[in-house]
Amino acid sequence: MLLWLANQMATTFPILKVFSYLTLRAILAAISALFISLLIGPWIIQRMHTNQIGQIVRNDGPQSHLKKTGTPTMGGLLILTAIIISTLLWSNLKNRFIWIILGVTIFFGLIGFLDDYLKLVRKSSTGLIARYKYFLQSIVGLSAALVLWYTTNNINDTTLFLPFLKNFALPMSAFWFISLTYLMVVGMSNAVNLTDGLDGLAIMPAVMVSGALGIFAYASGNSVFASYLGIPLISNSGEILIFCASLVGAGLGFLWFNTYPAQIFMGDIGALAIGAALGVIGVIIRQEVVLLIMSGIFVLETASVILQVASYKITGKRIFIMAPIHHHYELKGWAEPKIIVRFWIITFFLVLAGLATLKLR
Repeated sequence: MLLWLANQMATTFPILKVFSYLTLRAILAAISALFISLLIGPWIIQRMHTNQIGQIVRNDGPQSHLKKTGTPTMGGLLILTAIIISTLLWSNLKNRFIWIILGVTIFFGLIGFLDDYLKLVRKSSTGLIARYKYFLQSIVGLSAALVLWYTTNNINDTTLFLPFLKNFALPMSAFWFISLTYLMVVGMSNAVNLTDGLDGLAIMPAVMVSGALGIFAYASGNSVFASYLGIPLISNSGEILIFCASLVGAGLGFLWFNTYPAQIFMGDIGALAIGAALGVIGVIIRQEVVLLIMSGIFVLETASVILQVASYKITGKRIFIMAPIHHHYELKGWAEPKIIVRFWIITFFLVLAGLATLKLR
């Protein structure tokens, strides 16, 4: 929006041409999202308190969580509001990738909102029934995959690339591309949701991964950088940096209120939307494997649940005291801040490993 306005006025005020620089707009997007988050955060928290929209804590979970009962939830509203406004302000709205990512983010956010609403407002014990939630996620995930397939510009957009293998490029058929996109979007959405169990545990890794994806998007959209680094050139993908920067700013703004002890929780509305956004970005810039590396904590949390359920059904025994794995460490006596910060540290190094693949090919 502001880019269009700056372009219209650039003939009269040449200094406005500076807004054509993607890096400047990304910085402004991050700052804008951070400011919006900090501005509306107290108001949203107060409204949640007033309407008694607070966390419901299960009795079979860690006893330390009982004190969190009543803490305002659905803080994802804060994150999504900041991301959407900032992205619309600073991105090129003619870019198809921006609208695809925003669409996925908004629709997964609506699914999360429905689940949170049923649990917190309507006091449903289960919220949105799991099969209905998965069905809605599947519709959005498949829709995104189909849109990406049918709006592709060149073969790079639908080719599978692997890190560390410079010459590996496997063109995918419609079936395999759509299947991979669906799995990445729905899988990442649920992975972030499973991780969102401690104060700040999910949002900081999401911020770090988003920042790294923004770097990949910027390099992939620049023919010089893409050629030098040996990564696929994805035309117009550089604009995704604006969305990633907005997520970074909004996430840090949310962390201001979500850090231990949290004043507000993200809820499904935020976790499902952020995870889906990361998944679709990874697909667009053709860095699915790198995304999984950088999102190692999210993958670990998901794997712990799968292994726990499988082990119990097959052998009748549990691998972990409680899944997801962050609860396992809680019940082993680790303090909540210790678990959170250690998972952040692990994510930091995993993100560095992902960024290293830019050149190690």
